[in-house]
Amino acid sequence: MPTLALDAVALEKLVSAAVAAPSIHNTQPWHFRLQPETSVLEVRAARERALPAADPQGRAMHISVGAAVLNLRVAARHLGWAPEVRLLPDPADPDLFATVRLDETSPVRAPGTEGLYDAIWRRHSVRTPFTGAPIPADVLDGLVTAARAEEATLRLPGAEETARLLELTAEAERRNTTDPAQRTESRNWIRSGDVPPYGIPVRALGPQDREGRLPVRDFAAIRPVDHQPAATFESEPRIAVLTTALDRPEDWLRTGLALEHVLLEATVHGVRASLLHQAMEWPELRWAAREPHLGPECVQFLIRLGYGPEGRATPRLAAADVLDPERNLGQGDSPQ
Repeated sequence: MPTLALDAVALEKLVSAAVAAPSIHNTQPWHFRLQPETSVLEVRAARERALPAADPQGRAMHISVGAAVLNLRVAARHLGWAPEVRLLPDPADPDLFATVRLDETSPVRAPGTEGLYDAIWRRHSVRTPFTGAPIPADVLDGLVTAARAEEATLRLPGAEETARLLELTAEAERRNTTDPAQRTESRNWIRSGDVPPYGIPVRALGPQDREGRLPVRDFAAIRPVDHQPAATFESEPRIAVLTTALDRPEDWLRTGLALEHVLLEATVHGVRASLLHQAMEWPELRWAAREPHLGPECVQFLIRLGYGPEGRATPRLAAADVLDPERNLGQGDSPQ
């Protein structure tokens, strides 16, 4: 079996795929470090881009990094490796969220790898109305399977439960725009002009629902000059609920893997996604989002799914900006 070179070119491809993952407020809270002697790529937390008001426990940071790990795994398989992923491998190093070992090649690519890899570059969060056209059952089944592959559950609530979850999200929106700490923190992540390549650019902000049914995150409420005209959103939103059995940091990372796997699978089928995380930022609202009759579950994310225009891309840090320079490979080098 041929040996793949983990050189600077391959490393840039892997990390570029990883950083295309979604993250809360587009904070991109990750950086990467290569151990060339072992062909292990470390995925580490960038705590300087944490959100202490919206994410005091770091749960959303773990989810964001988990999404990057999923992209990294997909890219590694696309390039021909059989990546070995370990989550939180060193209790003595809490900033080391994951490692990906790249010393084994794969004789065949896993089914669907090419579609998922192509979707990495086309997946964007959507903040605009959907058409309201129903998503076929087999496509929804595929999204459920994608979450299950990452040890998470994606459930698809009916109309009554969907309305309840949207009301919890609306309450969270009211709190986010009236709480001083949340409001200030959100304002700091809205970007305009010549700014660093993270945060939410003004051009990527979306409108509000003129009927008031769908509480998409209203970043512009704290910056009225950036308000867009209200629009009519779909009358029967399709909401998916991503849950895990437990609520440990490892489960938060697995949520990120599951979230991105679902989003990429949706992108493959032309389904757009809008991320509704607001209620997850208030402990009592997150607790209320459970369906107790289903047994123990920890709600991690709400996802709005549908058909419509592709979302606006948000900026990303370059691979060189998130790679630890001390252990980076030189052009053409490969580990011994």
